[in-house]
Amino acid sequence: MSGLRPALRIFAAEALKQHRRLFGQPLVVFSMLVWPVLQLATTYYTLRPVATASPAAAHWPLSADPHRLLAFLATGTLAYAFFFSLVQSAWHLSFERTTGTLELLFLSPAGRLTLMLANGAGALVQNAWLLTCFTAAALLGFGTLSVAAWWMYGVVILALLVPAVAWGAFLNSLLVFSRDSAFLYTILDEPLWFVSGVRLPNFALPAAVRVIGTAFPLTASLTAIRGALLNAEPLSALAPTLTWLTALSALLLAAAALLLRVGEARSQRTGRLTLI
Repeated sequence: MSGLRPALRIFAAEALKQHRRLFGQPLVVFSMLVWPVLQLATTYYTLRPVATASPAAAHWPLSADPHRLLAFLATGTLAYAFFFSLVQSAWHLSFERTTGTLELLFLSPAGRLTLMLANGAGALVQNAWLLTCFTAAALLGFGTLSVAAWWMYGVVILALLVPAVAWGAFLNSLLVFSRDSAFLYTILDEPLWFVSGVRLPNFALPAAVRVIGTAFPLTASLTAIRGALLNAEPLSALAPTLTWLTALSALLLAAAALLLRVGEARSQRTGRLTLI
């Protein structure tokens, strides 16, 4: 308990800092729902005519049902919002290099990895809560939910939150020592949804893309979420995916801790906040 209380205070402080910097205006809250919904509508009305006017339904039966297709795309949009909000969070964290507050992270007695986790978790909660409520209401309204057991909802939540927070900690640890964060932000925008099967089923992607996608936790998260919520798959069927997701999350956290240790040691030796 003595170690938990300081960690919770760090999480609360980072969430408050981000709220004041990025989420303090009503228009920002409005955009958190409008922008993803516009993306969802654009994707749906792009894919729907193709699915109905071609033999696509024979290879992908889900696309023949408008409600199930929308549910497939909605879960993809939700999961993508979780993970990409952490890309944005890491990008904003790198701005502290130019504002002169980055040094405070290393002067603080707080644990470095705890700070990275807190920064990502604060961004995740504030970015994704509204879209989560909207998506849950939409899936319930369309009647497309098909769940094997009520406790599978807890599995879905963990399959989203745990890897997303690990992903955020890794990106924060990487970008905090990077001079050029715009490049990483760019390659993790459109390519992230493409290789992870956000808008298309994995079987429709080239084999090379599917292999690359396995390195991203978003891919496994989507497989688990769609299997649990839309296909009523039991825990036993999702066990291989969840095992890989757990291993990948642990690997990301270990990589984040290593990056922080190596980067800070180099900074103490050279006086520069860079990894290379």
